[in-house]
Amino acid sequence: MSTAKHRMRDKKMKNQPINVTYSSQGSSHWRNGGDTPTGRGRDPSPHPRGQGSSHSGHAQGESWVRGHQREGQGGYPQALPKHITASAFAKARAAEVNAMVTAVTKTTGSSHVFGALPKHMRRRAMSHNTKRLPCRLRDMSQKSGQKVKKEQSKSKSRKARRRHGNVLLEFNRRQRKNLWLETHIWHAKRFHMVKRWGYCLGDGPTYKCYRACYRAMSSHCLLQDMSYYSCVELQGPEDQLLATLSKLTSKEAGPTFAAAVCVSGRKQGSVVVYRAGQYPLQPLGPVTFLWRPRAQGRGQEDQGSQGSTHRQLWIWAHPTMKTDLLPELQAVCQCSEAVLPPGPVEHPVPQPAPTPTLGPGPGACPEAVQASASGSKRKWSSREPEAAGPPAKKLLGYSTISSTTPVTWRSSTTGIVISDLTMEMVRYRLIGPLSHSVLTEALAPATGKSRPSPFWWPDHCRDDCNMSLHQQQAGVFNMLKGVYSTAEVPAGSVLGLTVDDPRLTLPNKRSKAFGDSPEYLVIRQYVLCHVVSGVNEERMRKRRELMLKGIPEPLSQSSLWDRSVRDNVTHNKMTDQEVNRLRNDVLVPGSRLPTPLQGRVPVLLVQQSGKSQGTEMGSWGTGWDLLLPKAWGMAFWVPLVYRGVRIGGLRMSLKHAQNKGEPHFPHDYPDCPAGARFQEEQEAELLAKFRRRPPAKRTNYIKHGCLAPFRCPWQQLAEEWELIVKEEGGGEEAVAPMEQEVTPPQSNFTVLRNRKSLRQLSAWCRPTSSKCQRARNLGSTPQLNRNVAASLLSAHGGGSSLVWTRLSLVAKGQPEQHALVCVPTAEDLQLVRKEPGCAGPQEPLHTDHFKSRVKRPRKKDHIKPENKQSDPASTSIPSVNPALTLGLWPEPLPSVTSHCSRVTLGWVTQGDFSLSAGCGEALGLLSLTGLLHTLLRQPESQRGLVLLRNPGSLQYRFAKINIEV
Repeated sequence: MSTAKHRMRDKKMKNQPINVTYSSQGSSHWRNGGDTPTGRGRDPSPHPRGQGSSHSGHAQGESWVRGHQREGQGGYPQALPKHITASAFAKARAAEVNAMVTAVTKTTGSSHVFGALPKHMRRRAMSHNTKRLPCRLRDMSQKSGQKVKKEQSKSKSRKARRRHGNVLLEFNRRQRKNLWLETHIWHAKRFHMVKRWGYCLGDGPTYKCYRACYRAMSSHCLLQDMSYYSCVELQGPEDQLLATLSKLTSKEAGPTFAAAVCVSGRKQGSVVVYRAGQYPLQPLGPVTFLWRPRAQGRGQEDQGSQGSTHRQLWIWAHPTMKTDLLPELQAVCQCSEAVLPPGPVEHPVPQPAPTPTLGPGPGACPEAVQASASGSKRKWSSREPEAAGPPAKKLLGYSTISSTTPVTWRSSTTGIVISDLTMEMVRYRLIGPLSHSVLTEALAPATGKSRPSPFWWPDHCRDDCNMSLHQQQAGVFNMLKGVYSTAEVPAGSVLGLTVDDPRLTLPNKRSKAFGDSPEYLVIRQYVLCHVVSGVNEERMRKRRELMLKGIPEPLSQSSLWDRSVRDNVTHNKMTDQEVNRLRNDVLVPGSRLPTPLQGRVPVLLVQQSGKSQGTEMGSWGTGWDLLLPKAWGMAFWVPLVYRGVRIGGLRMSLKHAQNKGEPHFPHDYPDCPAGARFQEEQEAELLAKFRRRPPAKRTNYIKHGCLAPFRCPWQQLAEEWELIVKEEGGGEEAVAPMEQEVTPPQSNFTVLRNRKSLRQLSAWCRPTSSKCQRARNLGSTPQLNRNVAASLLSAHGGGSSLVWTRLSLVAKGQPEQHALVCVPTAEDLQLVRKEPGCAGPQEPLHTDHFKSRVKRPRKKDHIKPENKQSDPASTSIPSVNPALTLGLWPEPLPSVTSHCSRVTLGWVTQGDFSLSAGCGEALGLLSLTGLLHTLLRQPESQRGLVLLRNPGSLQYRFAKINIEV
């Protein structure tokens, strides 16, 4: 018999009980309940069915033959047993009955009904269409399909789900855990979305645009949605606000909340906030703040019983910092009394503008006359009674909190009121030299007075002082068209403005907004100065004052500061449907639409400074921030996109800070609570990504001499450098006895932010990295020696301080995150002196001592649990630690400074090839003690030269230190 027939027979007999056997010799007949034959020299336990019984019989020349065979020709024996055992006989029959029932109820192989058909009648289409089956099998197929088929979903049809009310309900439901920005749907169609800090944000576009975004930041404009930043409002007497906020800052770290240019409201300020009275310890993080200009004239809102001393302040912070900043502000301002939010306020409902339509004819029916008189179609009015209950509304603002959760706190002693304005405003950031050109093309100052209405703008226009202020603001805004670059406007300038709805001037096609070229500006200035006089000379004078002095204080005022105005504008916003109707009724397509009564929006324009630190590329990355009321996000987003801007996400924000040479929060603030939490989350993500790779494809960081490839143990680094300096006069030989494992205590290191000390370090490092460098006056900086270094260390808490630095590679190379910054030896300095373009030394390959403990033992080494205690050989088997990961050093870490052949000085927090500098650049933190220790032992011609090595490489690269202030 062929092998195929044997397989077919085994498949049919696999469900038979083991007591049923078929043998030509009858050696297994006794298993059916009869006597055991004696005198046979064969094994009394034959092979059961399904385990090779037919194959074993075939091997002995006893092949199975289909059908009945005669006796003596290999057929079945006719001899009957002498007697049977009742229990054994019943058990055998029960097994056979069970096998028969199983064979009948359970189909073998495929469970399709058409498997019962002959092979020549089977068709693949029967799997999808039961009507192709014969009639006698269709009912059976439907019944079997009902058993296998899953239960039908009870969700509504797509038509029902796409109705306006259901779409809004689904929109509100999906942002219960993570808030959606107003531009979320626009980003979700074009960006990779990530869930960060309680929001769903766009990380980066789905298409390749890294260099295009850099070109936009360098030559045109890049747009970002920064509405996820938290805003905290403080109101109260000015002296009380300044007294309480002074406890959170220090003048040694730069301008504070009390800076004169910021208190006036002309400019926006930035400062690093600390816990009350703890400077320089326990920082919370950087914030930006904006003071409301003092009330001038009778057109402003009443500022309280104390007159002009009552002030209003906005503090903008990263969402991860809000949980630390808000309780600290409440404690300092003594605002413990929570104010319940007010009830819902009824706002005036905008009436649609009447559209010119032809009246009904004389033969029209009364229903048609009624429909035409109401200005709506009959089909719409017929659906109105079907609505049950109030219509669904789109949630705006901070929708995840309860309506009864307090967002305002007041103090009866200090008179300060704190309000949480998170998601109450929309904030867009435009980065690039032509950001002002994009704004001037997309926005238009509001038109003149309007007839009386329940909206805010007509009431605002009744006061002549307000209209005069608005005209001055519009004049300054129009002057921006003649500015060549955004960097010509002083950094931090604030301009208040009221603009028309930008959807009314939306172009038909997307175009790129360009400013005037410098050649054109020179020619125009010559013509205005030598040909035209009078009014044009006055314009040139005002433009020069704008570029030199900035925007005057009164022009920084805006109605956006008033909550009542923001709520009025938010709730009376025209829908896109109404705007499209206006666009459809215009006689000339593409012309400006008539401005409705509710089409005026108060905004704030805040100039963002570019690269303000260091000596290179002083104006790169400058731009404008646009502040709007909530619900107006997409109304301004689409017109800005139609002006040819590029859109960036979280990754581009990180690259923007990296090219500016500034620390990015929370990535580069390890001494802040939010920065420490971020590093823990980042370490978990990188470790999970590393473990998902096959062990053979992972980088063995132990062999590369990298102790912590996914984090930076800053506290251990600061402590070890402090011990190095104390032992043997600070020599590098003191690192040798520190190879034992060190358990770092609780974090107490800080980042040095004292500007005077940073200027000294910057002068000692002699930054001479790359292009466009301006000369620096170093006459007031003392010479570096041991006494000056010791006094600097003692003034900043000994050796527990870190220094923020920018590293520029001397030759080729691309630094990566968590790269090591090491101290070069005397041989390394001599090598780079002889060969300036040399690659650098190499780290010798390390030995992985944990590899044997990570591998699993072989099967023969496994010992049964009951024999483990009694077996003396079990103690010789190496123990396997399940917490170990191949290629990673386990906790606790040994000495981080002396683990490699070069002493570790710090780590890189972010690094890449810089398109602005044309070389590899990295941003990181170094130990203050180790930096001074290194600078004292380097010659002046090579002072500030260090080595940089990526975690997955053995090659060191020479780099120069730049400390920018």
